[in-house]
This record gives sequence, structure tokens and C-alpha cells, in this order.
Amino acid sequence: MSRASSRDFDVVLYGASGFVGRQAVAYFRRHAPGDLRWAIAGRDPAKLATLGAEAPILVADARTQGQVDAIVARTRVLATTAGPFRLFGDPLVDACVRLGTDYVDISGEAARIRDLVDRYHQAARVARVRIVNFCAVSSTPADLGVFLLGKQLGGRLREAKGFVRLGGGSFSGGTIASISNSHDSGDAARTRDILLLNPDLERRVLPLERDPQLVRYDCDAKAWTAQSPMGISDTRAVRRSGVLRGQDIAYQEYAVFPGWAGFFRALGFSTLLGLFGVAMRFRAVRRWLQKKMPPGAGPSETEMDAGWYELRLLGRSHDGHRARVIFKGQGEAGTRLTVKCLCESALALAVDRPRLPDMFGVLTPSVAFGDVLANRLRAAGIEIRAEMI
Repeated sequence: MSRASSRDFDVVLYGASGFVGRQAVAYFRRHAPGDLRWAIAGRDPAKLATLGAEAPILVADARTQGQVDAIVARTRVLATTAGPFRLFGDPLVDACVRLGTDYVDISGEAARIRDLVDRYHQAARVARVRIVNFCAVSSTPADLGVFLLGKQLGGRLREAKGFVRLGGGSFSGGTIASISNSHDSGDAARTRDILLLNPDLERRVLPLERDPQLVRYDCDAKAWTAQSPMGISDTRAVRRSGVLRGQDIAYQEYAVFPGWAGFFRALGFSTLLGLFGVAMRFRAVRRWLQKKMPPGAGPSETEMDAGWYELRLLGRSHDGHRARVIFKGQGEAGTRLTVKCLCESALALAVDRPRLPDMFGVLTPSVAFGDVLANRLRAAGIEIRAEMI
């Protein structure tokens, strides 16, 4: 009997009662195919029942492996928004690899993902299971964008730069919890390793690959730049994709501020990011923020609708040709765009499996889904355009 016919569900959404989880449930209600068998899951049945999902409810505490195994064994795909992912995602990954279930999450924590690679990549390959992280604004747009640059340049891409602009946006309680856990566990310090996800690269770190620290003017962008808020996750994801494809592509990403006042806006943005990073090193600050914004809290519907995201990627080939990819979406990046990336990734696994690349293991979105996900996101209203320049 095939895996598809022996499972009760095509997709289970775990962490459905959390802030991003609720948005994912709403997305599935509007956009999932009518014949898709999907369910919601979490540890609090009362909260799950209030969602009005019109889907079966499964109850499991991610800290109890037997309960996790019970729901994973019933589905072909498990998608989770429940962080911190080192605490609540790793037991799900373990079950998915053992039980032959594909997995997607919105984690961008490179240290945690490196540990998943070390523990599960080979076993997942043998089991022909896809474990796909980075299915969020960190780092699906950058990862897919660099993949499309490579295609546009006929596989000869040598280096790429990404320039991010954001409209609106704020943290959710789950994001604060994940950042806090990364400091508590030491993951935040490990993530500063530029080659964390491609440790076998036999060359020195290139100047382009060094994480930006200062405000600078970029001649390609014709604007002032600062460090990108998604830059650590995005660069590590792109480098992981390079490892999986056997490619060596240098990538860096910046927040970009055009116009005559761009220097001052870039300086203010860089200063705020730096102060936030320093503040989060202190346990007392982390605990205070978690009390002010507990899991389940986040921006309002109006704030999420008013936001926007734009990523412009410029790439150069080994022989001097240049290409551009533009990735634009309406809606707050950490919620609206993240939900589209996660849900369309889960649907790609459930609906488009025969058209997916024949790759298995601990993967990135571009390696797991390639053009299938790019086309799904276009159909979901995200502008993705690739062109020679």
C-alpha cells in the first residue's frame, strides 16, 4: 500500500493556535484544494476548537514523543509554525524521518538547522523524506531568487547581492520566543559562523560574504545600505543550497534606502538593529520582552494588510553577464508573506509531488521545490520576475 493511500491526511498544520498558525489555518481555508485532506494540531484542544477551521483536530504535545509519533504517522506532510523550533520542532523532525512524512517549517535558525543536517540528512535521504526549513520570509524569497538568477544565467552564476525594502512590520510573540531561545541555547553565537551550513568549502571567506556591519553606499543599488534583518538567515540558506547543488555562489544581502535621505535612514535602521541585538544578549531583557509579547501575540489585521516586501537580486556570471530577479509581495513580511511561503510549500509537497526535484534530506526551499514553488507563489499573488540586464 502506498504512503498516500495509507495515511488519513495529506497535510497537518501543527501549532495551529499560535499567532502565525492561525494565519496558516485561515490561508488553508481559503486556498486549499477542495479534495485536500487536512487537519490542525497542537497541544490545547480548547484553543484549537475556537479556530473554526472546519477540519479535524489532532492533539499532541511536541515534548511527548509518543503523541508526536501518533499524529505524524497519520499524515503525508507535516507543516509547523510552533517555535522555538529547537524545542517544539526537533521532535517532529525526528518522527517525520522515522515514519516517512515530509516536513516544512518557518525556522531560519542556522545553528539549529546545522544540527538537523548532522543528525538527520543522511537518514532522510535513505527514507526519501524532505525536511525543509526556511519556508518563511526568512529565507524563501532569497533562496528562490538566487536559484532563479542561476537559471537566468544558464548555471554560470558566480556572485549575487540582494537588496531588501520593507513596509511596516513588527515582531510576533513566537518570534520573540525563538530569538530568546537562540540566546539561551548559544545558537545565536554559533550562527555568526559565515560558513556554518557549508563547512566543507575549501576556500577563504570572500569579502562579499562577510556579514555587513556598517552603513555604506552600494553602486549597484544606487542607494545607501545597512544590514538586512533577514540577512543572517538568508545568506546561510543560499549557501546551504549551494552545498546541495554542488555550486559555489557568493551571496550577500542588505537593507536598502534610496533617495537623498537614505544615509540617515540607513544609519537609524542600523543603529536600531544593533541596539536590539545587544539588548537581547541580556536575560532580563529577553524575559521582559516575552512577558510584554507572549506567544500568540502579534500585529493587527490592519497592520498585516498594510505592510509590503520587496527583494531585488542582482547576479553576475563567471563570464560577466548580469541578471536581475525581483520578488515583491503585499502584506506584512513576517506574517502574510511567511504564511504564503509555508502553506504553498506544504501544498507543493501534498499536490505537486510528481513534479518536484528528486532531492531528499534536510533541504532548502529552492532545492526541495524549485520552479514548482515559484509558480505557486506567483499564483498566490507574489510578483516574481527574472530578466537579463
